[in-house]
Amino acid sequence: MTAVREAAEGRRIVVCVGSGGVGKTTVAAAIALDRALAGGRALVCTIDPARRLANALGLSSLGNVESRVPEHKFADAGLRAGGELHAMMLDVKRTWDDLVTRHAPDPARRERILKNRLYQQMSTALAGSQEYMAMEKLYELATDRDYDLIVLDTPPTAHALDFLDAPDRILDFLGNDAARALLAPAIGAGKLGLRLAQLGGGYIAKTLARFTGQAALSDLGDFLQGFQGMYEGFKDRAAAVHALLSQPDVGFVLVTSPSPLSIDEALAFHERLHAESMPIAGVVANRVTPDLWPGDVPLPATGDVASALGAAGAPDDGLAGRLAATLAEHQALSAAERRALERLFVEIDAPHAVVPRLESDVHDLRGLAMLAERL
Repeated sequence: MTAVREAAEGRRIVVCVGSGGVGKTTVAAAIALDRALAGGRALVCTIDPARRLANALGLSSLGNVESRVPEHKFADAGLRAGGELHAMMLDVKRTWDDLVTRHAPDPARRERILKNRLYQQMSTALAGSQEYMAMEKLYELATDRDYDLIVLDTPPTAHALDFLDAPDRILDFLGNDAARALLAPAIGAGKLGLRLAQLGGGYIAKTLARFTGQAALSDLGDFLQGFQGMYEGFKDRAAAVHALLSQPDVGFVLVTSPSPLSIDEALAFHERLHAESMPIAGVVANRVTPDLWPGDVPLPATGDVASALGAAGAPDDGLAGRLAATLAEHQALSAAERRALERLFVEIDAPHAVVPRLESDVHDLRGLAMLAERL
């Protein structure tokens, strides 16, 4: 089960991907912790709305700036770190603002964009913003910092492929030719506001205004005018991020649960990563129901359990039947999950690890270290 752990040892960037609810955050933190325990300087960057990672790392909170896990937290958990472990949580709005500041040609243009109401909505609520900013932050960390390992926990999405598609959707929105053509009179006039008169009273503009309101249309015109001339810079940055993710010292770790839907998502993501020539470091099957009974030994019948309970001096009171039924159901579930995972591991030729369902959530450094051992 150490295959994924070993595959991550030679990487500088590890991106944990998969559908929501499969434990990406915990796996990402475990990979970073493992490198820190081995003497490296590691960072885990998460986009976890529940903010459970801070508690697991012994930190009070996480923000858009890296925080180092104090050495005494390792000692409290019975661990000895030869290196450093840092953690941060992506602030989507702040990362957008930093990106605008970087590409704006002058302070006036920067302030104009940052104060635009449409931009303020887009930078926090537009579909794909989390994914786009996660990749932007990863590029910044990889090029501006000196970490031995950066682990990115990707956003929880309904469809894992959203992570790779989001940048194109955002760029299409920022560089929408149809919208620019419609709003060209206002953009060319250099007006801060957009009025219907500036659109020549066109039927399309009047229709849009009727459904969206003139104020919303004005914000859109001002927004597109503000970004005029900056689109190529955004596009070049996205291309640089894509090139970074294709490098050999980068590895994607597919995290999945044994459910058929999650496995289908992992296979779809694998196909897309393969098509994009992005390196895959391994597959983690998380929260797998453990096999508790030897395969060549028949499951005990109710009478057998009753006899054992009687020999131990325990009252039956229907307990034997419930125990026998529960064990049978547990083993049936375990067998079904093993069959589902066989399909996953056959179709994806990469190092893999199986992490059993644990008795409780991983909530501290000791638990993360135990999880890292299983990788």
